[in-house]
Parts: sequence; C-alpha cells; structure tokens
Amino acid sequence: MAKRTIVKMPGDGIGKVVLEETIRVLEAAGFEADYVEGDIGWEFWCKEGNPLPQRTLDLLEKHKIGLFGAITSKPKDEAATELIPELQDKGLVYSSPIVGLRQHFGLDICMRPCRTYKGNPLNFIRRGPNDTIEEPEIDAIIFRQNTEGLYGGVEWSNPSDTVYYALMTHPKFVKNFGKTPREEISVSTRIFTKKATERILRAAFNYAKDNGYKSVTLCEKPNVIRETSGMMYKMAQQIQKADFPNIELWNTNIDAQMMWLTKNPENYGVIVAGNMFGDIVSDGFAGLIGGLGFASSAQMNPDSGLAVFEPTHGSAPKYADYETSIVNPIAMIVSACAMLDFIGEKEIAEKIGKATAEVIAEGKVRTYDMMKMTGRPDVVEKGAASTQQMADAIIAKLA
Repeated sequence: MAKRTIVKMPGDGIGKVVLEETIRVLEAAGFEADYVEGDIGWEFWCKEGNPLPQRTLDLLEKHKIGLFGAITSKPKDEAATELIPELQDKGLVYSSPIVGLRQHFGLDICMRPCRTYKGNPLNFIRRGPNDTIEEPEIDAIIFRQNTEGLYGGVEWSNPSDTVYYALMTHPKFVKNFGKTPREEISVSTRIFTKKATERILRAAFNYAKDNGYKSVTLCEKPNVIRETSGMMYKMAQQIQKADFPNIELWNTNIDAQMMWLTKNPENYGVIVAGNMFGDIVSDGFAGLIGGLGFASSAQMNPDSGLAVFEPTHGSAPKYADYETSIVNPIAMIVSACAMLDFIGEKEIAEKIGKATAEVIAEGKVRTYDMMKMTGRPDVVEKGAASTQQMADAIIAKLA
C-alpha cells in the first residue's frame, strides 16, 4: 500500500513542538506516511500579509488530510502593527487562518471528544453524600457547527449606508440603537443556514446511533435567540422524530448547561451546538477531563473527504521559547489518533490510545499541568516531565 501524504501545519508557538513529538509517536506505533509542511500562522501574516497562503490550501486540496498545531491570533489593530514595513498601511486585515481554512474547505463538521482518563490528577471531582468524594466518569463528544454563526466573519464597524439602513428596517434596532451615532456601532452577525444546520444535527444523531448513546443534547438558546437557535431546535425535533425515534432529544440552554457541567456531567454524551456555543461547551467539558492539554478535535467535510485534526489549545507563545519544552502533547497525540481512525488505521489508533491511557494511569510521568505547577522554565528540574519525556513514555508503552 502506498504511503499516505499528510500535510503537517505546525503553526505558531507550542504547535511546532507538540506536532513534532506527535509525529514521533505515530512513527513509533508503525504509521508510515510522507509529511509535507504547510505554511500557516503569525509568521506568514507578518511577512506576507496572509496567515493562510494559497500554497497551503493547494497542498490540502491535493492530499486531503492535515495535522495542525496551533496559531497565534491578536486583535485587529495590534495585528496590523506587526506587519513588516512594506505591508503597513496597505489595508490588510488579519483574520484567523484556521477559521479561513474551515470556511474555504467547508469543514463544517467539528467533533470534540472529552473523555476521562483514569488516574489523571486533574479529573473533575465533587462532594457526594455524607462528605464523600465522587469522580464522575466523563464520556462526552461535542458536535460543533464549524463554519457559520458568530464565527462566520460577517461584521462591520461604523456600518455603510447599505448595512445601516437595512438594520434600521428592524423595529428593535430602531428602538434600541436608532439614536446611537453610526460611528459608535459595531455589528457581528449570527447566520445559520438550514443545510449546514441539518448536516451537524444528522452527524450528531448518527454518531449517537452508531456508538450506543441514548440521547443527543442540543445546547443553544432558543428561548432568547429565537430565529437561529430556534430554527436549530425545531429542525432537531423534526429529525429526531422522523429518523431517530429511539434516541432522546434533550434541549439545554448554554448558560444552564455550563452550570450543570459541575452538577451531573456524566449524564451527557452527544452534544450538538452552533459555532460559538459549541466552542464554549467543549472547553467547559475539557476542563472536567484535565484542561486543554487533553482536548482534541477533528473537523471535516464528508462530501470531499478533506479533514484537519488539531488540539483545541492555543499557541501559548510564552512557553514557545523555553529551552526545554514543558507543554503537554497529549491533546495533539489524541487528535492524531482521530486522524488514524478517519483514514482507517484503527488498530494503530487504538494502540496509541491504550499506551497514552496507561502512562496517565501509571502516574510516573506527568507534565507540569498534571502536577498542578505554574508553567515556568524550571518545572522539569522540579519533577515535571518535558514534552519530549511524555512522548517518550507513550512510545515506551507501545512496545
């Protein structure tokens, strides 16, 4: 069988080191692939004015599978000041390259699993009856609509005549904002389409059916955001009734859901939400399993077969220049396991997953976050494992 070609996109900061250590784990587990590097991130914004060059899009279009590290994003004005002098005052506006990647390729299905690792000292605990301590087992997966909603990028500050007068046709805009000077108004839209909403809902229901989950929870806010969240809830009801009658549909509001995370998180399995609320609830669940060092994600377009796999953490630039890398690579490694599942290499994925779980359960090798240390350069001297040492421990369990 010919080797797969994987587009590796280290990106910024710690993305570079966690991706390289993950590739080392993949190779030790027996996964053979050719890796081509795709340029993405802050470096290319600063020197080219484009954090997502066309050459990277071309590589992904050709090879279909990407492993992505992390990116740095900064506010618009700050981003503009970091362009090289030749690109200053050219009207260039920074936008997130990972959001651009999702929208360009229609990677509208985002899956974010959050599952407890036994023995992880960062697992969520709560007080039970008679002052007992309970550690509920979390087994949730969030399906996040990945290309629309508040992250759709349809925004204005000091809106043009066309936009402003369109807004003025809505009576609530007139009542609440009609007397506000236009130059003091900024607008971000939250657009849902029926096609994309149906795709994410069906992806969630199908996953629940195929993996033995008894319910799907829609986590939105239809009691207030009546048009977008309301449409999604109505469609979920119709899909459940017509095609998935044996799977319960639960409806929770995003604010209440965040409260219930620390009351009964074990009750939730498959959760589906729009872009922003999916981002929020997945980070909330990640906190219950140890934080973003354990949180992976997959984003895909089922029609084209193109998919990108990444940890949900950021680039953590303050750690990037440490002489010895201290960051936890597990989220990146688990993201790579999702890639292996996607391309049919399930045996290798299971092998790496088992090794990772054994290292965590054994407790002999723990990164600084697992030891509840502050992320300083000297944590390795104090007993924390480096990024490389954690990868080494997982590799050792593969034998």
